[in-house]
Amino acid sequence: MLTAALAFAGVAAIINITPGLDTLLVLRTSVAHGRDGGFAAALGILTGCLAWGVATAIGLTALLTASRLAYDALRIAGAAYLAWLGCTALWRARGGVRRQAREGAAESGEPAGEAVPPSARDRWAAFRAGLATNLLNPKAGLFYMSLIPQFIPAGAPVFRTTLLLTAIDLVELALWYWIVTHAASALGDRIRRPSFRRRLEQLSGVAFLGFAVNLALHDRA
Repeated sequence: MLTAALAFAGVAAIINITPGLDTLLVLRTSVAHGRDGGFAAALGILTGCLAWGVATAIGLTALLTASRLAYDALRIAGAAYLAWLGCTALWRARGGVRRQAREGAAESGEPAGEAVPPSARDRWAAFRAGLATNLLNPKAGLFYMSLIPQFIPAGAPVFRTTLLLTAIDLVELALWYWIVTHAASALGDRIRRPSFRRRLEQLSGVAFLGFAVNLALHDRA
């Protein structure tokens, strides 16, 4: 069991640190709302991963493989949500970032560009974005269902082993997102300048739309 767990940890670590949609969302949220906002988005993603792991343990994600309708419904919903995130980011890049920076500075008395602590509403929105982005992506469910079974030793209890491997993945993801949010925070004022945030929103918007198109056109076969 230890050998299987270590092997899974190594493979999962490589996959987790590969730049992708979830990491982009955490980075973007950390820049827009600071460390607390990034943590909230990461928590949403981790909650989604936990749900996929539990679903894999009890066999629910088999529906995504067995039912074309279930897979396509989740895929289209996920693509639509990512498209909405992309359009929202591009709108913010067009003028929302600068306006929010001015409004935040006026409210806090700080110069424009400095971090304004996120409100409870901002943190809740970041959590929802992370959770929805993960749960509406059928590839996340297929990742757990296709990868985890390969590391379950013969004769090992499937349910408990699946939860164990899911926990290992969650710990690695939490550590990775902690690094991302702290790195974004450590860069300080440079990444919070309206010009940088505007460019980041533009890149994020294009990336989200790209992920949406890729998901919409994705075929299990």
